[in-house]
Amino acid sequence: MKKKQKKLRKLPVFKNEDEERDFWSTHSLVDYFDMGHAVKMSFPNLKLSTKTISIRLPEWMIDNIKMEANKNDMPYQSLIKVYLADRLSDIKGKYKAK
Repeated sequence: MKKKQKKLRKLPVFKNEDEERDFWSTHSLVDYFDMGHAVKMSFPNLKLSTKTISIRLPEWMIDNIKMEANKNDMPYQSLIKVYLADRLSDIKGKYKAK
């Protein structure tokens, strides 16, 4: 018995990355792409898009962050990034709602 091929939807043209990001947050990839034809890609020379900064924090704050990171079995710098990303997401959501 042959498997029936699903008709794929046409992908819209996006004006910018924000528009595309909003689209994919409410749509499924499988409606637009045949994952049976997906090809695994490797990007060995891709550079990380991070920048090193220096920030002064009180010792008590660093100690608390390190303890929390230890509970979550992760490096404390990664936990700081998670906290910052969560807060920025909250702030962005407040501005979008207005």
